Amino acid sequence: MQQDDPKPNHESPESAEETETVAEPQVGTEETPELDPWEQLEADVAKWKELSMRTAAEMENLRKRTAREREEAIRFANQRLLEELLPVIDNFEMGMQAAAQDTSSMIYIGMDMVRKQLAEFLSNQGVSEIPTDGQFDPNLHDAVSQEPSDKPEGEIIRLTRRGYKLRDRLLRPASVIVSAAESPEQSEA
Repeated sequence: MQQDDPKPNHESPESAEETETVAEPQVGTEETPELDPWEQLEADVAKWKELSMRTAAEMENLRKRTAREREEAIRFANQRLLEELLPVIDNFEMGMQAAAQDTSSMIYIGMDMVRKQLAEFLSNQGVSEIPTDGQFDPNLHDAVSQEPSDKPEGEIIRLTRRGYKLRDRLLRPASVIVSAAESPEQSEA
């Protein structure tokens, strides 16, 4: 059996012309300029290249910051321990002063050997004593009182408690007594 095709496969010449005119581009009607596909690809490449460079720079900065923080953590890891050791050293120094009355005694000689070992230990850990000669520095010294003196005002007279630094960080300020300006009553006398 043959089936009848309701629509013929051949087109009329008029319908072919209509489809050709519709398919032709219209000149002069460019309202939205579109990028050439090649230019679009170049723009995408530039965008991704900039993003990858920024990401690489951020990663490098993170690596440097992490290395610096790690180095600092190692450098100051013993800070807490050393801060707790300072009062023990203070008490030891008071014992040394009491034993210094008889420098030939075995107690003094033994304590002096321990003092040298403590000083060497602190030095190996990067701990240094804060100097207390000269002018008062509020960043390094703690003024516990002022006394009239023949020294210029603001100069350190005496040390009451040693201060220490761990490399460039302050562990504990030195407690000092500072010279005060002479009062007018004292200068008249």
